[in-house]
Amino acid sequence: MKSIKKICCVGAGYVGGPTMAVIAQKNPHIQITVVDINQERINAWNDTDLRKLPVYEPGLDLIVAEARGRNLFFDTNVDKAIDEADLIFISVNTPTKTYGKGKGMAADLKYIELCARQIARVAKTNKIVVEKSTLPVRTAQAIKRILDQTGNGVEFQILSNPEFLAEGTAIADLMNPDRVLIGGAETVEGQEAIEALASIYAAWVPQERILRTNVWSSELSKLTANAFLAQRVSSINAISELCEVSGADVSEVSRAIGTDSRIGSKFLKASVGFGGSCFQKDILNLVYIAKSYGLDAVADYWEQVIIMNDHQKHRFAEKIVTTLFNTVNDKKIAFLGWAFKKDTNDTRESAAIYVANELMEEEAQIHVYDPKVTHLQMLSDLDYLATRTPEKNKKHLTTHTDPYTALEAAHGIAILTEWDEFKEYDWQRIYDNMQKPAFIFDGRDILDHQALENIGFEVYTIGKGN
Repeated sequence: MKSIKKICCVGAGYVGGPTMAVIAQKNPHIQITVVDINQERINAWNDTDLRKLPVYEPGLDLIVAEARGRNLFFDTNVDKAIDEADLIFISVNTPTKTYGKGKGMAADLKYIELCARQIARVAKTNKIVVEKSTLPVRTAQAIKRILDQTGNGVEFQILSNPEFLAEGTAIADLMNPDRVLIGGAETVEGQEAIEALASIYAAWVPQERILRTNVWSSELSKLTANAFLAQRVSSINAISELCEVSGADVSEVSRAIGTDSRIGSKFLKASVGFGGSCFQKDILNLVYIAKSYGLDAVADYWEQVIIMNDHQKHRFAEKIVTTLFNTVNDKKIAFLGWAFKKDTNDTRESAAIYVANELMEEEAQIHVYDPKVTHLQMLSDLDYLATRTPEKNKKHLTTHTDPYTALEAAHGIAILTEWDEFKEYDWQRIYDNMQKPAFIFDGRDILDHQALENIGFEVYTIGKGN
């Protein structure tokens, strides 16, 4: 089995940074270099102030502090790191295409191809190349075709090692994973490469949790896992709308069906909708793959998961407008939370973006407090939707570093992220300083609604008759 002494990870984002930090901590004898062409991001990873790390995950700062400078390094010299590495993780962005064939569904693999071509150009010795980014089935085949054209006699083994991290709990997930999945070629060399990577994880993960498959099964397993989880969220959200008109309580329905051992209780909490970098992108990718093989019924089935999620966000925004007497023109709507979930600064596909966008179309003034997301990031999220000019977005979006100023004189409050600190606020003080009647739209169902109603709030919660 090949002994791994040096690892390079191309991509210093939400997956590459935390994953390599944990691998470095658990394998102090292996030198790990995380590279990225974004100088600002690398500077942040190297900042002596650990509060400035570009990725916020509870516990990440302590691991980086332990390993950085010992056997964990962050750099922009991509060629050098590739040249020296025995094993290379590809952890670059794979967004949904916004152009051409497959627009709005297929994964955009341009960064993967550029990375593969760079490896092919630089490599002078045999390498193990590991797909860490979420990719369509058979991407490994395309990567290998590019790498095998180097003409300099270098041999590459391509592995698929998808991440199954939940943002906000990424460090806990890395430390104690349900499984580590490694897919590779069913050849002697391919199996040796699988075992080389498995030995790195075996430093802390029990062998029975390290699953070996062929490369295609590994790639598809990642898409399927996220599709199944998202399907559960959309399913309970569909039921939440039925609960509101029938008088049922979705939390009681969730508890009742969650006690069925065949179903289980996870991912059955109704909300304003799922977000994050994986669920929507992976389902759309699955839809595109199904369509490309002519499996229209399969594609339509999975696409409905996305349609339901979009509907949930739309009707939440619509509820705010109708409750506030059918107009939010120039009204102050306070948002608590912008990140797609608590304990992360990631905003990709956050429900807050889409709810804010719809309310701004109605000329509302959106005031936001989020403990980790910056004003620039919020504006960037809205500008990306391209439904208004950046100037108009700036006019209708105000951010605050103090939650009480964000909530002061608001006509309504929307809870868009389940940050724990929101539960600890002085809600009597907030009520006293709001426009009356005072409305709360709890899209994450995290507050004590009876206590709020006793104060005088009118509370709207998804999945309950209001």
